[in-house]
Amino acid sequence: MCESNSIELGGGSVKWEGLKQLREKIEMDKLRFCIVDVFAEEKYAGNQLAVFRNARDVHDGEMRRIAKEMNFSETTFVLSDEERDGGYDVRIFTPAAEVPFAGHPTLGTAYVMQQEVIKEPVEVMTLNLKVGPIRVTFERDGERIDTVWMQQPSPVFGQTFDRDPISRMLSLDKREICDRYPVQEVSTGLPFIVVPMKSLDAVKRAKVAKEMYFELIKDTQAKAVFIFCPEAYKRENDFNVRMFADYYGVSEDPACGSGVGCLAGYLVKYGYLGRDKIDIRVEEGYEIGRPSLLLAKAEDKREGIDVAVGGRVVMIAKGELVQAAS
Repeated sequence: MCESNSIELGGGSVKWEGLKQLREKIEMDKLRFCIVDVFAEEKYAGNQLAVFRNARDVHDGEMRRIAKEMNFSETTFVLSDEERDGGYDVRIFTPAAEVPFAGHPTLGTAYVMQQEVIKEPVEVMTLNLKVGPIRVTFERDGERIDTVWMQQPSPVFGQTFDRDPISRMLSLDKREICDRYPVQEVSTGLPFIVVPMKSLDAVKRAKVAKEMYFELIKDTQAKAVFIFCPEAYKRENDFNVRMFADYYGVSEDPACGSGVGCLAGYLVKYGYLGRDKIDIRVEEGYEIGRPSLLLAKAEDKREGIDVAVGGRVVMIAKGELVQAAS
């Protein structure tokens, strides 16, 4: 029997090698993605995230359009399934802009890379973000990943704000903002205006007056507003929080890991809980029907405040975009 390295196709001869290259090209043109829920105790809760893999050939404008098409708080693009300098290169986009760091995209992307690329137990992973390398660790319950944790940069504290414009922007009375602690910019990679509220009732009633909001952030480093109170819907939780960021195309985030990292650093710096080492449970997203649970640890050390934020990740869907990179 004689073997051939070509086949007849459409009246002509096509080499097997050519077919192999054609198939590889078609496969490369498919931009594969996963959708996960982050900081979720069950499916269809927490914060939604789309993670695209092998996206090195997708240009900036295409990433922005894809992120807007997905319309989640953030979408991530892992440039390659191969590590570089000990970590995976990742870019993060909101529907309106690229950001240097965000919490739930970091945890969700690490989870996807472990599940879809590494496919074996690992304790630690590094993601190379615009803000720098972020260390992610996995806590397991037997064979199952239970909690994913990220080590955030030490918090940086910026300018403070008068309660009057902040309360008006939130459609609240200034007396509903706690005056024992400052309204202040805090950043662990992405800056927030952190606002201490007195009650859960005030947090629930907060509503951003957009014209005042955009006027406020015109001259600030922080473009997102993060409010919190020491009351919660669930008794086992320590704080309830909400985050507003119309500047980034996110009117309200269901679960904001970077904001909770800022909160943890803020609580330690100002002795809010009366100690320099904390371990807290934070709930978010109840007002918009996406209940979320975020875990945070912080400790005041000589070199700065050490911050870690963690939560659970649930795989929801897998798919592909064909010819996404044009």
